[in-house]
Amino acid sequence: MPELDSPMNAPDNRPTDQQNLKMQIRHLESIAAFSGGVAHDYNNLLTAIMGNISLALEQVAADSELTGLLEQALTASRAAKTLTRRLITFSKGGQPAKQPTDMVEVVRNTAAFSLSGTPIRCELGPSNGIWSALIDRGQISQAIHNLIVNAAESMPSSGTIFISFENMILDSPNSTLSHGRYIDIAIRDQGTGIPAGHIDKIFDPYFSTRGEGPDKRAGLGLSVSHSIIARHGGDITVCSRVGSGTTFHILLPASSAAAKTVQPDSVNRMPEKKEQPVSGQGRILVMDDEAMIRELTGNMLRHLGYEADFAETGQEAVRKYQAARERSTPYDAVILDLTVKGGMGGEAAIKRLIAIDPAVKAIVSSGYTDNPVIADYGHYGFREVVAKPYEMVEFSAKLSRVINDR
Repeated sequence: MPELDSPMNAPDNRPTDQQNLKMQIRHLESIAAFSGGVAHDYNNLLTAIMGNISLALEQVAADSELTGLLEQALTASRAAKTLTRRLITFSKGGQPAKQPTDMVEVVRNTAAFSLSGTPIRCELGPSNGIWSALIDRGQISQAIHNLIVNAAESMPSSGTIFISFENMILDSPNSTLSHGRYIDIAIRDQGTGIPAGHIDKIFDPYFSTRGEGPDKRAGLGLSVSHSIIARHGGDITVCSRVGSGTTFHILLPASSAAAKTVQPDSVNRMPEKKEQPVSGQGRILVMDDEAMIRELTGNMLRHLGYEADFAETGQEAVRKYQAARERSTPYDAVILDLTVKGGMGGEAAIKRLIAIDPAVKAIVSSGYTDNPVIADYGHYGFREVVAKPYEMVEFSAKLSRVINDR
């Protein structure tokens, strides 16, 4: 009979695979939350940088040496803006904020980003007449990015990824999809393929076909893609043959509305070089908890011909708005930051402002560009959205449209 303290009777306190997975997921959630907060703060900094550069460009001669230097700085800031959008996409979870979107444009831009600096080529098939999709652009970009990276890693030395598009009508629903119109996106690689015994496991978290050891690169990429596409009411399937490559098919619900024109990685439209800021008149109330954003926005407004007043929180903005109406000196528009640390943000403030003045002309602004309020601002009572970071041309154009009811 073994002794009580023998190894046979010692309790096994090693964490199980399920416990390890839960720990990994909690760790990833912490990283994601941290990334989202960093991206928000970084967008505030970029707003001050890009806004002041665009303001400076308005005050120097076109042929000045400073103009070229400022334009280079603005170009670099726009590149930083793209990186921030990637951080926000990584950090975001939950239900997608959907808009009609050109899927061909999303795939083209995502592929270019994902394969930058690699020896892998990408060929896109014919895309004329492809329907728009009702998607959260950031989430779907992330899902496609994961699939393209997976394809590239299956042929590290060289090769081509082929992407095709097809409109489909599903007449009879199945266990995954309801009947209706869909867009089929096929991503095919020339890699080593996936063994038949692994096909059913590839969407499991941390499953990898790359073996064990230091070169193994298990992760959540395919699992995240599967989750994102499922949340969009779509489906993802895979077919593969060892030695011949792998093809992923993504089915996404088509939209009945026309796709909105959106520049890559931004809910704001990048200004064309020839566009000029739109001047105006009126009293504007700016609510933002960041002093540098209030100062920048005030400088922009004064340069454009407006009067500016400021509030740090939603509570202060509501008080000032009501007091101005009682003095018969109402504000012509209000710009509200969506998120205020330790105070009332834009979403709560707009409800109180509408109760005071149902005709209030409010613009929402935020560094959290994937927030549902940003995606569907009209539903919440806002007239327009200006996502951080922004430049003076698009800021002035949107403000002018709101004030003039265009």
